[in-house]
Amino acid sequence: MSTLQNTRRGIRIESVGGPTAILEIGGVRLITDPTFDAPQEYDFGPGRILAKTAPSALSPGEVGPVSAALLSHDQHIDNLDISGRAYLAEVPVVLTTQSAVDRIGGTTRAVGLWEHVELPRPDGGVLRVTRVPALHGPEGTEHIVGEVAGFVLSGDGVPTVYVSGDNASLDVVREVADRFERIDVAILFAGAARTGLVDGFLTLNGRQTAEAARILDAPHVVPVHFDMWRHFTEGASHIVDAFAEVGLSERLTILAPGEHVTVGG
Repeated sequence: MSTLQNTRRGIRIESVGGPTAILEIGGVRLITDPTFDAPQEYDFGPGRILAKTAPSALSPGEVGPVSAALLSHDQHIDNLDISGRAYLAEVPVVLTTQSAVDRIGGTTRAVGLWEHVELPRPDGGVLRVTRVPALHGPEGTEHIVGEVAGFVLSGDGVPTVYVSGDNASLDVVREVADRFERIDVAILFAGAARTGLVDGFLTLNGRQTAEAARILDAPHVVPVHFDMWRHFTEGASHIVDAFAEVGLSERLTILAPGEHVTVGG
């Protein structure tokens, strides 16, 4: 029996590192924010150097076929790097924001806020991919950080899965919780990212990640995008400690690059 058949009733999540994960749900295989570059520094001008500190667990050629990419945004190198941009040409459809479509073209497809796209499943059903909001920094910085998308995956016989994208707002998390009857699995971009771009966190810190889990009442939480980049101010240990502080440790799964888990079955 294939891996996809084995995970038909849950979601298999494999960390590639940073924001990049391979998701297998309902027989559909997806990738989030593809990044594959070797460790290096990217110089965007005075005070704007971003550094990748560790290699990704897989190369583009090792990922294998996917049905679609979930691209939260294209304007930051830690969410779509040079190798990731080249990789997108091989992906049948890239679901993302209108601004990313305008910049990238190719197989990108804009999904409006709260609108959805249906991807065919091998069993004849569909996987619904709903675009949800994300705020990539403190409120009022949208004109600096740019447009970002989150996603919710749902369908008959599969868990409902929230993929936050780069989001720093618990109010956004509350919006998502209010819109959906349940969230079974939350894939939360964390790491408390900070740069000289804005004054404040660009992604959730550890305590906010734990609070997001409580707001969503999600039984399974898998953080991503808390490693492999120098501008993260918190790592796995901060998330683990934050979940322990509020008694939610049993909900948390931390994956190192190359590790995988199946949850929500």
